[in-house]
Amino acid sequence: MMMDGELAGFAIPRLGMGTMALAIEGRPDRDTAIRTIHAGLDAGVRYLDTAWSYYLPSEPGTGTAKDLGYGEKLVRDALASWNGPRDEVLVATKTGYRRTMEVPAFVAPVSDSPESDTQGRDSEGCSRRPGEERQHLQAAGSQYGWMADSRPETMIRDAKESALHLGVDTLDLLYSHGPDPAVPYEDQCGALKQLLDEGVIKYAGISRVNNEQIDLARGIIGSGLVAVQNQFSPSHPDPEHTMEHCAELGLAFVCWSPLGGFLDTFDQSAYDPFRTVAAQRGCSYQRVVLAWELTRYERLFTIPSARNPQEINDSFAATQLQLTQEELAMLPC
Repeated sequence: MMMDGELAGFAIPRLGMGTMALAIEGRPDRDTAIRTIHAGLDAGVRYLDTAWSYYLPSEPGTGTAKDLGYGEKLVRDALASWNGPRDEVLVATKTGYRRTMEVPAFVAPVSDSPESDTQGRDSEGCSRRPGEERQHLQAAGSQYGWMADSRPETMIRDAKESALHLGVDTLDLLYSHGPDPAVPYEDQCGALKQLLDEGVIKYAGISRVNNEQIDLARGIIGSGLVAVQNQFSPSHPDPEHTMEHCAELGLAFVCWSPLGGFLDTFDQSAYDPFRTVAAQRGCSYQRVVLAWELTRYERLFTIPSARNPQEINDSFAATQLQLTQEELAMLPC
């Protein structure tokens, strides 16, 4: 049983591969990362998900140019060295976020620096917000975090850089990485619409959104909006019912952190019913989770990360795991 679907003009299996775990803290060596992507592609993965912000900052603030583009370039190099049908692979990336490290108690405004350029970047090519508090999304105990920067000019510039990193003329699918409290959401959607109109991207998606933002984006972007990427898993069951809203609108729903999360802690007890089914099946509970997710909505795509070939092979095997009605009755509705 292969669960296929249509996304951004591609007819592909509905289980793809997120590449965050290969590109940020805890990442394996580059050769292992390439082998992992190749293993996924050889197994049948045809959707790779990355982001402009998949890199490691190397000094306080939003990092330096040293590691920028790491995740996207990793995908580019893996595809270039793979002996398979590259034109069958959908590559999606995201724009509008930065990586951060913990900053010292005082950070001089970049506007005071003689090395700042007119686009608000410092000498290392990093986007700054003079005079603004930096919003951090950070895992407990980690020195690394995320910061939204979804000004239209930043999103547009980063999208064009993403195309260069990936070695393509046009991006298959570009998501807005998430709302930015400092930027009206309609401005973010307008940036995606401009990128569509200019031919920088073929299709647009949005992420970390509620139903009101989905409706706003659809009104601005129109038919170019094809997907919503929100968190969904047994430990994060879409409390705002955005998946249902996507079904009403005919949009694809792409779930990130489908196994709970790569760095963040989550409620492990939510996975106990899946462990029970897995023990009966003689497989990993993660495989059961992914197979269950694929039953939630016929246009749901799930993109588990992997750190080695064994993990992605186990995940992709979920496309062949057909859960019985009795098993589904044991799992969340």
